[in-house]
This record gives sequence, structure tokens and C-alpha cells, in this order.
Amino acid sequence: MIDVVDPTKRSQMMSGIRARNTKPELVVRQMLHAAGFRYRLHRRDLPGTPDLVLPKHRTAIMVHGCFWHVHEGCRFATTPASNSEFWREKLTRNRERDRRQLEALQALGWRVLVVWECSTRTGELRDHLQQELIRWLNSNEEFGELPVAPTDPLQGSAKRSRASRC
Repeated sequence: MIDVVDPTKRSQMMSGIRARNTKPELVVRQMLHAAGFRYRLHRRDLPGTPDLVLPKHRTAIMVHGCFWHVHEGCRFATTPASNSEFWREKLTRNRERDRRQLEALQALGWRVLVVWECSTRTGELRDHLQQELIRWLNSNEEFGELPVAPTDPLQGSAKRSRASRC
């Protein structure tokens, strides 16, 4: 398939995609710091190089982009229409890698929290996220995911509240 943009423009576009210090990650870091939690960044000695590690709580936090990590039920996790087979395989591999890394962290005795990008987008969602982050960190749960997967029967409806929408 022929690319619709020239190689220079494509290179510029792809260079904007980062693995570290993303906007959602910075939002989560600011929330944790404001709440008095201290953390380490991108510990390469742990499986999957977690975005944030709270050694005192033996907790690893992964901040996942909804598209790249396929957040189930989220409107930002769509498969592109062009070259769909490539994207389906790529995103499936990403999910499988995430699953393996999560299992490896838990096998080493780490608690794991996955924070999805969509929960960091607006002020209303961020307020809820901060409360849930603190609640989860003070709990004894071994695994958590924020926002929690929607169970609302109106999931696709415009009637859903803004805070519950991904």
C-alpha cells in the first residue's frame, strides 16, 4: 500500500509518538506527587519497564494509551480502516506482551495498576482518577485498572454521564 504522505512528513509524525513522559503519564505523576506518594520512573530492571514504581508500596503503575494497548470498550481504541490486518496483528501482539509483563511482575510479588489514557483527558475524569488512585494504593488489591471497565448498559449511548465515558 502506498503511503499518502511523503517519507519526511511520516518520519516527523512518527517521531511525535513517545514511550516515556507522555501527557497521560505526566498527569498521573502530578496526581501522585500532590497526594504525597513518591515514586521511581521507568525501572528497567523490572519486566515491562513500568512507567512508575512505588517501592514502599511494592507497586508498579503502567499508563497505557487506549489505542496502542487496546482498551476494551473505549472509543479511542479503534482499529484503523486502512491496512487493518497489519494493525490487528500489531495490536494483538501488544496486548499479549502486556499480559506477559503483568504476569511477570505479579510473579515477582509486585502489585500492578494499569491507568488508561482516557481517564486522564478531562478535569472531571482526572478528579475521579485521583480519588481512585489513592483508594487503590491504600488497598491490598494485587491488580487494578482505572477506569474500571464499563458495565453500564448505556455504554454507547449519549445519555451516559461524562465521568463514566472513555
